[in-house]
Amino acid sequence: MKKINQVVTDYEKYPTKVIQFGEGNFLRAFVDWQIHQMNQKGLFKGGIKIVQPLERGMGEMLKAQDNLYTVLLEGILDGQKVQSNEVITEINDVLNPYEDYAAYLKLAEEDSIEFIFSNTTEAGIAFDEQDQMNDQTPKSYPAKLTALLYRRFELKKPGFQIIPCELINHNGAQLKDCILQYATLWQLGAEFIDWINNENDFYATLVDRIVPGYPKDRATELCQQFGYEDQLIVKAEPFLIFVIEGNPKLAELLPLKAAGINAVFTTNMQPYRERKVRLLNGPHTTMAPIARLAGIETVGQVMNDGDFSKFVNDEMYQEIMPVIDLPDAELAAYAEAVKERFSNPFVKHELQSIALNSVSKFKARLLPTLVQFEAQEHRLPRRIVLALAALLVTYGDYPEIDVQPIDMPDVMADLKAIGQKADYVEQALQDTQLWGQDLTQIKGLVTAVEADVQCLLTQGARQSVQMINQEATEA
Repeated sequence: MKKINQVVTDYEKYPTKVIQFGEGNFLRAFVDWQIHQMNQKGLFKGGIKIVQPLERGMGEMLKAQDNLYTVLLEGILDGQKVQSNEVITEINDVLNPYEDYAAYLKLAEEDSIEFIFSNTTEAGIAFDEQDQMNDQTPKSYPAKLTALLYRRFELKKPGFQIIPCELINHNGAQLKDCILQYATLWQLGAEFIDWINNENDFYATLVDRIVPGYPKDRATELCQQFGYEDQLIVKAEPFLIFVIEGNPKLAELLPLKAAGINAVFTTNMQPYRERKVRLLNGPHTTMAPIARLAGIETVGQVMNDGDFSKFVNDEMYQEIMPVIDLPDAELAAYAEAVKERFSNPFVKHELQSIALNSVSKFKARLLPTLVQFEAQEHRLPRRIVLALAALLVTYGDYPEIDVQPIDMPDVMADLKAIGQKADYVEQALQDTQLWGQDLTQIKGLVTAVEADVQCLLTQGARQSVQMINQEATEA
C-alpha cells in the first residue's frame, strides 16, 4: 500500500503563521484541525511550524509522511452519527530544538508568524531556575519561549498572539508569569519586559475535545479504507469547544467562528470552565463510584442503562445547572451535548480510569456544587450525596465490597485507618486534609451520607439509584 504522502499530493501550502509547541495527538486533532477548517474556507491562509517540546517525539514520523496525517472523527453530534476523515496539510515543518537550537531561534526572524499555540501538559507551564540563557536548549517550555521572544525583541519585530492550551486555569497568565521570571533571572532588561507586556497578548483558554489518539486496533482496516498507509491517524470525537479569554481583537485575527467552529471569545472564561468541570467532569465523578458498585464498567453502559441514565440526567438538570451562572438555554444545550458524548458508541471510556484519585476529583468537581446547592436551596443534592457515600463505601473497610479504590497512598492509608472506626462517615467527612474543609459543618450531610452508605450496603447501588429516581418522579 502506498504511503499517505504518495497519494495525497495536490494541496496548497501556506506561509507559516503559527508556531506550535507540541506535536501530540491532542494539538493535531484540535488546533491543527481548526486551522485546516479555516484554510479550507480561505479565511486564514496560514501554515504551522511545530517545535518538539521534548528531545524525543514524533517529529521524525511526521517528516517521513511530509507532515501529513489523517484526523478521524467518530461519534454523535446533534443527534447524528458522525464518521468522517480529513487529511491535515497545514504543517510546514517540525523543529527539534535539542538537535538544532539555532534553527529554532531563527523562527523569530519570520515576519509572517503571528500566533503561538502550545500543549505541553499541565506540568509544562512551570518555572525552572536551572534553565539558563545560553547556547544550550532550555528544558522548560516557558524558558524556550522566553529565549525565542528575546530574539524577536532584539530584531525589533512585533510580538505574538500567545494561546496556551494546557489544561490549567489562567494558563495564559501563568505562562506570562514564568516568562517574566526568566526575564528577571536572565537579566534581560526593563525594555524587554515592557515589550513582553505591551507587544504580546497572552490568552487564557478552555479546550474541550475527547481525543483517544491512534486507533491501533483498527489501523490496518482504516488504512485500507483510506487507500493509503498513515502511521499518525488521530481519532477524535466530533464535538469541540474552544473558549478563549483576552483581547477581543483575536476574534478577527483568528476567524474560527466564521469557519463554523464552536469557538467562544470572551472577557471572562470562568463560567465556561465551571460549566465543563461541573457538567462534564462532575457527572463522570458521580457515576464512577456508584455504577462500579452496580457492576457497570463503562460510561457508555451507564448511558444505555435506564436507571443510571435518568440519574445522570437529573443530576445535571436538578443539581448542577441551578448553581452555574450561565443562561439556562446555553446550559441545557451543553448538557445535551455532554450526554451525546457520554453515549458515543465509538469510545469505550472505562469507569475504572475515571475513578482514579476519586477523592481529589470529588473535591474539585462535585464539592463546590454540593456546598453552593445547599446554601442556595437549603437542602442537599441527593445524587451528589449518594456519590459521596459510594466513594466512602469503596474506600472503607467493608469486606462485602469488592470494588477497589485507586488513589494516592496517603489518601488510601488515611481512609483505611478511619474506615475501621464505628463513626467512619463522620470522621471521614471532618477530615480537612481530604476535602479542604470540615464537611460535618454542612447541615444534615453526616446523617444523609450515613443513610446512603447503609442503603448501598444493604440494598445495593442500583436500588439506591432507583429510590432517588422514584423520589424525583413523585416530587
